[in-house]
Amino acid sequence: MTRTALQRTTTGWTPLAVLATAQFLVVLSTSIVNVALPQIRSGLDLSDAGQAWTVNAYVLVFGALLLPGGRAGDVYGLRRVFLLGIGLFALSSLGAALAPTAIVLIACRAVQAIGAALLAPTALALVLTLHSDGKRRGTALGVWGAVSGAGGAAGVLLGGLLTGLYGWRAVFVVMVPLALAVLVATRLLVGADRPRGGSLDAPGAVTVTAGLVTLTYGLSGRWPLVVIGLALLGLFVVLQRRGADPLLPARMSVVAVPNTLMALLGAVWLGLFYFLPLYQQRTLGYSPLEAALTQLPLALMITLSSWVTGKVSGRHVLPVGLLALAAGLAWLSRTPADGTFLVDLLGPTLLIGTGLGVAFVRLTAMSSTGVPAADNGLAGGLVNATRQIGGAIGLSFLTLLPSFGAAFLACAVLTLLISALSTRKA
Repeated sequence: MTRTALQRTTTGWTPLAVLATAQFLVVLSTSIVNVALPQIRSGLDLSDAGQAWTVNAYVLVFGALLLPGGRAGDVYGLRRVFLLGIGLFALSSLGAALAPTAIVLIACRAVQAIGAALLAPTALALVLTLHSDGKRRGTALGVWGAVSGAGGAAGVLLGGLLTGLYGWRAVFVVMVPLALAVLVATRLLVGADRPRGGSLDAPGAVTVTAGLVTLTYGLSGRWPLVVIGLALLGLFVVLQRRGADPLLPARMSVVAVPNTLMALLGAVWLGLFYFLPLYQQRTLGYSPLEAALTQLPLALMITLSSWVTGKVSGRHVLPVGLLALAAGLAWLSRTPADGTFLVDLLGPTLLIGTGLGVAFVRLTAMSSTGVPAADNGLAGGLVNATRQIGGAIGLSFLTLLPSFGAAFLACAVLTLLISALSTRKA
């Protein structure tokens, strides 16, 4: 069945709901575990390194494998690779829930990340294939952005609730039936596509994966690894220029600018969600649950603005949204020690949520514009990878700043840069 046939045989919005649920799970799995870390540490007697690797094993593997995961969908079939990914995600979530030791838990988190790296780009590629015309694609991407915003907030709230009521294992158990439901629904509702064929660029996949993992891990202060990671990425570039069927072909340069902007947005996104809870808890004295609840307006505004952005058009929508984001971050950079939610947090977070929703949807759309249908999987992997890796690299530099306020102000300046570059692109 061709991809055109795939579009004809899966009419309606139900397949989008199924694929969006998969995206929800990917976002959920990155945030739901953080709240449970203290209980996981005591339950499995984790060391500081073990606690860090419970998070890092997922983040590093997921970010590094997104590019080969997306290309695998193009080569072997989007639905086939997606089903493999969601199956791995379900099994590894169950394994993490039953893990008797820290080593088993960390290994399951790594496998969970492999599943996520296969399903996230292929899910987006299937959405792009099912909704190819401009208006439907805009609406679909609006739903995609809204689900991503909702998943982050749901992870914090659900993680706190489940951990408090049932213990840390519940945060993994809850993902198993959801993943299995997505697997079954995808087989029933999403038609099989015809693979592009060819072969996966194994040397390219190995060098880019190893390079990204080494670079990202090295940025935590292990600077010799940064050099090794950059060398591996340099080797990847050489291999791509010489390969007959490279992992990242030259024709993808058409989306180089929006992916660069997405990497910069990733730094702002991760920086915000890293420093905001710390400011709330360390400076304002909020409990973890209070910090989560006071971020609900932010998450709701991201969801709402993502949905609306998918339905509107105009070249100035993205720059205006980014200006709103920069204004909110600059306002937040005041970080008063005696700040209150209504006076010092609500206003800036509403502006920030508006800008983030607009930017995420618009840059995701730009990152697939002009890409051949046969490269939809690669486009989905590339835009996800640039946001993840850009976020990791950006956060490593933001943590060097002397205060929370300085970090928020740096994010505001970075957002203004994105706005200026996006205006030139438009």
